[in-house]
Amino acid sequence: MTKGAMLYEGKAKQVFETDNPNEVIVRFKDDATAFNAQKKGNFDLKGEMNNAITTLIFEYLNTKGIPTHFIKKLDEREQLVKRVHIIPLEMVVRNYVAGSMAQRLGVEEGIKSPVTIFDLCYKRDDLGDPLINDHHAVFLGAATYEELDEMYELTSDINDILIDLFDKMNIILVDFKIELGKDSEGKIILADEISPDTCRLWDKDTMMKLDKDRFRRDLGGVTEAYVEIYERLKKVLQK
Repeated sequence: MTKGAMLYEGKAKQVFETDNPNEVIVRFKDDATAFNAQKKGNFDLKGEMNNAITTLIFEYLNTKGIPTHFIKKLDEREQLVKRVHIIPLEMVVRNYVAGSMAQRLGVEEGIKSPVTIFDLCYKRDDLGDPLINDHHAVFLGAATYEELDEMYELTSDINDILIDLFDKMNIILVDFKIELGKDSEGKIILADEISPDTCRLWDKDTMMKLDKDRFRRDLGGVTEAYVEIYERLKKVLQK
């Protein structure tokens, strides 16, 4: 397997081609952004921790029957994954009220929702990744109704598994966002990452935020929070 030219560079990752047209290398960066990249920063170990955390979670999800793009971890910052066509929709899952939802609806942050809330965002940085509905997604050609049904079902299964996993870590899975893609056979699978960059994670005892909100809200201790999540995850999965 040979690492080739860079195909894409995003806010937190770089993607490189390989000599296999169906596989790419993802490299995690230390860069941090928030509020549609209006706020930027850089933190030691962030890329390494997100790579390590995503590796453990994707490996775990694979054992639970969730199809993912993950193949193997290559080193501290890189992993080999299946090449997918990313569906231009972010699947957002909210188990508790926080962040933009609390602001948008004028609801107190931290309230547990009696139902799982699914939001759909159109992946367009130039538009600020706007919140849309299923009909918008179909109109835009991002997905069909049948594909959306499959995406919601897969996302719901992932949420159930992650709630249980993080509960074992004494962590509340407040909310998270994922990206899905189609592999070379057209199958919809989980892609991108699952990490403190893409999840809100609160300690069950102290309600301390152990995620990217520490950067968004200038709370400090970003690296320490990411390391804490990794250590708890590793301890639970090694039992």
